[in-house]
Amino acid sequence: MASTADFKNGLCIEYNHGLYTIVEFQHVKPGKGPAFVRTKLKNLSTGKVIDNTFNAGVKVTTARIERRPHQFIYKDDLGYHFMDSSTFEQISIEDKLIDGPQYLKEGQAVDVVYHAETETVLTCELPPFVELTITYTEPGIKGDTATNASKPATLETGAIIQVPLFINQDEKIKVDTRTNSYAERVK
Repeated sequence: MASTADFKNGLCIEYNHGLYTIVEFQHVKPGKGPAFVRTKLKNLSTGKVIDNTFNAGVKVTTARIERRPHQFIYKDDLGYHFMDSSTFEQISIEDKLIDGPQYLKEGQAVDVVYHAETETVLTCELPPFVELTITYTEPGIKGDTATNASKPATLETGAIIQVPLFINQDEKIKVDTRTNSYAERVK
């Protein structure tokens, strides 16, 4: 059990018969009335983010979760297959439980989040940035780079993102998996 004073980003709690992680919280003490805590909670099974308000001092049940390093092996009709980096066990995960499956390539290191008591997979998190090669993009025309224009580029995993005009085919770039956007060119 924890109280609202123990809230921090990333804390996993049991709420409304589900597991939620705290994305954001703010302790509010109005001039009139009791204090309360505004939160944004992310449902670990559906990924939906909800707003909720707790009265200050309310007790909530915390859930124990574990992050274990895994390596992406391959994808087939059953889902995405990963290997535990320490025990070498293989597991299959549905694409709805993966944050950004379009950026996975063979050998990619990820963190798989487990509910510690039931040993069920809650989610699969990619690193914040991944390095991928551009397989196709239109060539940039000299003189078009004066503005902040962008063009579509197809990555080695098949994902399509917007990149600046100066990026060419066969270049390596860093992609931000949280915002699904171009970050920088890899040298």
